[in-house]
Amino acid sequence: MNIGLVDVDGHNYPNLALMKLSAWHKNCGHSVEFANMFGQYDVLYASKIFSWSADDEYCYATRDTKRGGTGYNFNTLPDEIEHACPDYELYHCTSAYGFLTRGCPNKCSWCFVPDKEGDIRPHAEIDEFLDGMKSAVLMDNNVLASDHGIKQIEQIARRGIRVDFNQGLDARLIDAPIAKLLSRVKWLAPLRMACDSLAMLPRVKSAVKLLRAAGVTPQRYFCYVLVTDIDSALVRVESLRAINVDPFAQAFRDKKGTPPTREQKDFCRWVNHKAIFKSIMWEQYV
Repeated sequence: MNIGLVDVDGHNYPNLALMKLSAWHKNCGHSVEFANMFGQYDVLYASKIFSWSADDEYCYATRDTKRGGTGYNFNTLPDEIEHACPDYELYHCTSAYGFLTRGCPNKCSWCFVPDKEGDIRPHAEIDEFLDGMKSAVLMDNNVLASDHGIKQIEQIARRGIRVDFNQGLDARLIDAPIAKLLSRVKWLAPLRMACDSLAMLPRVKSAVKLLRAAGVTPQRYFCYVLVTDIDSALVRVESLRAINVDPFAQAFRDKKGTPPTREQKDFCRWVNHKAIFKSIMWEQYV
């Protein structure tokens, strides 16, 4: 069989589902490649992460097209594919990618995870997708909410695996013991958290204080800031700046993918363009 893959909106970021599909089909002896205009495919897999991403408009020669990813639907991979070790050669990865847990106990109104995956639950052990690599990008939505996740972090720290908690750590769950555990972790990327509302700000400040006291030393502390109301976002951004935490502004989109306002876009550009952010205040930028 000839298998074609279409990464609709990931481009430079590895698509985990496509890597698993590629690994499974190659193990079955099938030919796998990113689809092109000149190929002929028995099955074409198209994966899209965001509902607002434009579809791939190329016409591919295929007998069967299967679409998946949150941008299309909430379909899941069969277990034998979901738990296959990804084909890292597909994106020339130098780190492993995977989930230790799936789901999240929180019910944030803008998030697809509770609808798609439900409550937090164990998913895999690190060795399922590590494939001998010395670093891993963990894509869990709330790994600290799971005893299984914490046990896996303990193993990661013990084995010296460099790690990026790519979707962030829940500041509300960082207490002194968790901070002590994280002090043993080797960091592949910044320590990421989120401050999506003013109510989260004290929890983030408390987490940062505990982490620094425990000697947690990532490249830097990084915090996602959801931008709905500009006044609220400005307070959070400036408060994070004051404690030397790097904010990254994300303009709010509802589940229908409604585009952000011009003001929200401008605010995000001001925050995320660090040369501008470090040189002028928001009022001057406006």
